[in-house]
Amino acid sequence: MTQAKAFESLSEWRDALAALGAKPLHARMLSRALMGRAALLDPEDARFPKRLRMSWESLLARWNAVLRLHSRHPGSDGESERLLGLLADGEAIESVLLPRRGVCVSTQCGCAVGCRFCMTGRGGLRRQLSDVEIAAQAALARKLRPETKKVVFMGMGEPSHNWRAVESALVFLAEYGEFSRRDLVVSTVGDPRLFARLSVMDLKPALALSLHTIDDAKRRFLLPNGCRMSADEVLEAALSYAEASAYPLQIEWTLLAGVNDGADEARALAEKLRGRYAMVNYIPVNAIPEAGYARPDRERALELVKTLRSAGVVATLRDSAAQEVEGGCGQLRARVFRAAPPHPPVSGR
Repeated sequence: MTQAKAFESLSEWRDALAALGAKPLHARMLSRALMGRAALLDPEDARFPKRLRMSWESLLARWNAVLRLHSRHPGSDGESERLLGLLADGEAIESVLLPRRGVCVSTQCGCAVGCRFCMTGRGGLRRQLSDVEIAAQAALARKLRPETKKVVFMGMGEPSHNWRAVESALVFLAEYGEFSRRDLVVSTVGDPRLFARLSVMDLKPALALSLHTIDDAKRRFLLPNGCRMSADEVLEAALSYAEASAYPLQIEWTLLAGVNDGADEARALAEKLRGRYAMVNYIPVNAIPEAGYARPDRERALELVKTLRSAGVVATLRDSAAQEVEGGCGQLRARVFRAAPPHPPVSGR
């Protein structure tokens, strides 16, 4: 049996519906159905054009061909679960079902930032994901967990390097998936083009900043291709957006023992954030042997949280979901395809 040709974009999905006689109301109902917010089309439902009803199964097959679930890897907490998905061209991406009804989605296959502590970054960028490939990850999460209410753009890739597709997916998820804008969280290492675009968007997603350090030299080393702005510049731009959009900035700080877990840096960060609309998530690194980084002990990490909280800054210590399945930051994909990667990486962003 010939496999259905996957949709290459959300606009192609909309055009296919229109070509079969779908009116805007029909398109809305069917898009909501894909996102788990309405029943799938019944071929006997006379509210829809006959051509559309007769072609529905083939349309659905094309949507399902965008992203196929390869394997599921539950975490020991009983809530988180790593998902490995195959795209139509054979590439693989990771998504994560999160506790508290969330899903973390990828925006690129690979990543060009090259974070030294991240398996995805070590592999480079393979290709951009389309808007439909991004949205399909949220649709899959809703299929597996209908209660999913939050989408975090914090998986493989740097959203600002694929912003056109990310923005299109954001709008689609908000309109048809009924995700509130505060439940759509875009993570970034920071890029002036991203902040310029966010400032003029009608939809204002929540923002997470992958900061990791406020020392510029250290940050340039840890994020070789991710520092178009200084630490102070990116922090101020992100804080300004958060305060203008009335939703707190989430600062992500991957803890690396002996690198960015010092008390002095925590105190300096606390001073920069005092009275500002932000919170800090300290995340002990998902250690990979190739990188040579290790987690600080828990007591040291908790001291950092205490330092920030004593300055009035909201701070937490949390783990990446399902670490015990070797799934963080591209590790699951690398492990499954270690013997035979799907395709060679591409250059550029």
